[in-house]
Amino acid sequence: MQSQMQKKFSDYYERYITLQETNIQQLLSVSRNPNNEQEHKALVSGVLNLYKEYYTVKWAGAHEDVLGFFSPTWLTPLENAHLWVTGWKPSILFKLINSLRQAQIPGSSTLANLTEEQVKKLEKLRLKIGGEEEKVEREMERHQVSIGDRRMLELARLTAQIKEHKEIAEEVKKLVDVAMNTLLVGLEKIMKTADCVRLKTIKEVLDILTPLQSVNFMAASLILQIQLRNWGKRRHSKEELLNL
Repeated sequence: MQSQMQKKFSDYYERYITLQETNIQQLLSVSRNPNNEQEHKALVSGVLNLYKEYYTVKWAGAHEDVLGFFSPTWLTPLENAHLWVTGWKPSILFKLINSLRQAQIPGSSTLANLTEEQVKKLEKLRLKIGGEEEKVEREMERHQVSIGDRRMLELARLTAQIKEHKEIAEEVKKLVDVAMNTLLVGLEKIMKTADCVRLKTIKEVLDILTPLQSVNFMAASLILQIQLRNWGKRRHSKEELLNL
């Protein structure tokens, strides 16, 4: 069953995906003339602004119900299977760039022509982002382990043993609520840190690429996101038909 926040964010997410589909069409239809820098910059800026809006809405929702983002009802099972701390893993962008450099796909030729300096900068950024991903993962691991620490186990034991003592039970309940709130605040902080790494990765990759390369890169990254969602929907619909 969806929480109120999940229902509200699900509605927003559908609108967000529709806007991104429109952005894909604009990115694909723009002239590939390198001289149209201003047009290229404007399109990429529009996509970035939508990304920023998405995370603003997401963080507002997480403040209300952070657990909803760790079990998102607005995504398909396939999309959920590829989540990294409530979103896409930043290092996937470097794999995407490598794939575009090697693929013979119309519109990806500008990424096949990265300069030696760009390649070196992207590799340096990849290593830096990999380190930041590891920090997030270590923090998430520490947070997960913390639920089994001595204080939490003692609270669990007391809660199970003192149900018949109403006044004491109320005090223990307050302590449990404080402990749970601490856990939820920690999850919210880790989620925001991961989101910041995602945004940082996109921005710094775009700083390395030319405006036209940025258009091709953003179009490919959005297509990957939308197609993963479409594949997930088809798979889910097929399973539902088989279960009828």
